[in-house]
Amino acid sequence: MWTLTNNKTWEGICREFDFVRDMEGVPQDPVHHAEGDVAIHTRMVLDELQKLEGYKALTGGEQEILWTAALFHDVEKRSTTVREEDGSITAKGHAKRGAMTARLLLYTQYLAPFTIREQVVNLVRYHGLPLWAIEKPDPAKAVIEASMVVNTQLLSLLARADALGRMCSDQQDLLYRIDLFDALCQENRCWGKAREFASPNAKFQYFRREDAYPDYLPFDDFGSTVVMLSGLPGAGKDTYVFHHYREWPVINLDAIRREHKISPTDKSGNGRVIQMAKEQARVYLRKGQNFVWNATNITKAMREQLVELFVTYKAYVKIVYV
Repeated sequence: MWTLTNNKTWEGICREFDFVRDMEGVPQDPVHHAEGDVAIHTRMVLDELQKLEGYKALTGGEQEILWTAALFHDVEKRSTTVREEDGSITAKGHAKRGAMTARLLLYTQYLAPFTIREQVVNLVRYHGLPLWAIEKPDPAKAVIEASMVVNTQLLSLLARADALGRMCSDQQDLLYRIDLFDALCQENRCWGKAREFASPNAKFQYFRREDAYPDYLPFDDFGSTVVMLSGLPGAGKDTYVFHHYREWPVINLDAIRREHKISPTDKSGNGRVIQMAKEQARVYLRKGQNFVWNATNITKAMREQLVELFVTYKAYVKIVYV
């Protein structure tokens, strides 16, 4: 079983991890965290987590994932904490930045397997959701979307430990909000598991449209299939295509660059490369022909842009992470 560390005493953790030592002296607003700095809060969260009956009922592997997420959950308050003009202390964006830090460290230093790493990362990313889900414009969609990438039952336990591991006047309100989150997840059939949809297209349409209903089953009317690869350079995208789609046409941005002698660092040239690739894609899409889009596509914005292009032509899009 993977473990971040076998020494889970606070003294041992502080000796082993510099990111934990960085928490010392990082202030928090006394209204919400009268206990003190981020290090004190994190220590209290870890203590409270291990007292929870829900935590004790988990498997050893699940406990390690949740414990690691609790250790990381406020790691980037060190870089986001500011004192506002009114004297309050905030750390806006610390969950998102903390998730990036957790991913980096668990990939480069502590070598967590992919599935474990991503569970920890998304627990860190969404650790505040149970407190605020009920105030979202669409609370049901908020919890259903989160369930696609994080175990909501573990997320609830993390949020509960986070609420208990602090000194504040509204602690009971925080715990009540978490209870509402639990009920919301159960009501929407995403408690401790990803919400199931009638079909992949039903899931896609639900998250694509604001007025979609999770149980709606759209008619599948696809003209072609587009396989879009996503992965860092050198990850093995070409090898994947060779083994799985060697008979399909491939739009390869690197090949277009080589053909037109355009450097990867040439920004204007790369713009032309993308436009040429999109035009070739339109040719295949108009014909209803299957093809592979082979590029890094590591940003959500780029993937969304391409998906919108493909589905405009009624293509079924399959994203493969390499």
